[in-house]
Amino acid sequence: MTLHAEEEMEDDDFTIYDIEQGILTGEILECQKDRVTAESKYRIRGETTDGGEVELIVKLSPTGKVVIITVYVP
Repeated sequence: MTLHAEEEMEDDDFTIYDIEQGILTGEILECQKDRVTAESKYRIRGETTDGGEVELIVKLSPTGKVVIITVYVP
């Protein structure tokens, strides 16, 4: 999780469990290509632990791990 994602998570009162639940229940809405790095990023919308909605922008690291770039309320 990036520092930016952690700050946005706190600003929107999400917990790490909300983020995890959002990924597990989420749907990929679109794939985006980063103009600078040409990396693929994914916009995901899922449910929080209390039934709310969360959107995430994520990418896969070179080691295959999910990197959460940012999170927000849709």
